[in-house]
Amino acid sequence: MFRAGAFVAEQINPVDDEQVQPNGVDLTLGGVLKQTEPGVVGVDGKRVGAREPVDTVRADDSDADVYALDPGGYILQYAETISIPADHVGFLYPRSTLMRNSCMLNTAVWDAGYEGKGEGLLQVHHPVRLEAGARVAQLVLAEAEHDGVYDGTYQRERLEE
Repeated sequence: MFRAGAFVAEQINPVDDEQVQPNGVDLTLGGVLKQTEPGVVGVDGKRVGAREPVDTVRADDSDADVYALDPGGYILQYAETISIPADHVGFLYPRSTLMRNSCMLNTAVWDAGYEGKGEGLLQVHHPVRLEAGARVAQLVLAEAEHDGVYDGTYQRERLEE
């Protein structure tokens, strides 16, 4: 069973009332990276390719920092710290406004016990401007049986920044 947004909000820091939805919580844009070198996904190991931050520009009509993205693939970093409870699994979906602007956000399962500031793959099919701090995805949690909890490479990712 999927949990209510109020329950999901208890697993996220920081979070404000505007982010809490009936069935989940919106995550906001913390940063955008562009991969610059190949990565490796092998049978006996993995390596994430080198990345560099995408610079922001000043929005024409405000003082907001904006990522002006051309078509391509980008690593989207979320601003919030997520803690998936031991008896749950997390799923992250793009907000519909991304899709309506020719963008798609690819994500993976968030296992029980994961804690960190996750990332997703943003596919941009038409130029778009994303404001830093904008709501870009919605995390939902479902109750789930599990064998152990997550203790992989990405545990506590980006928490030591």
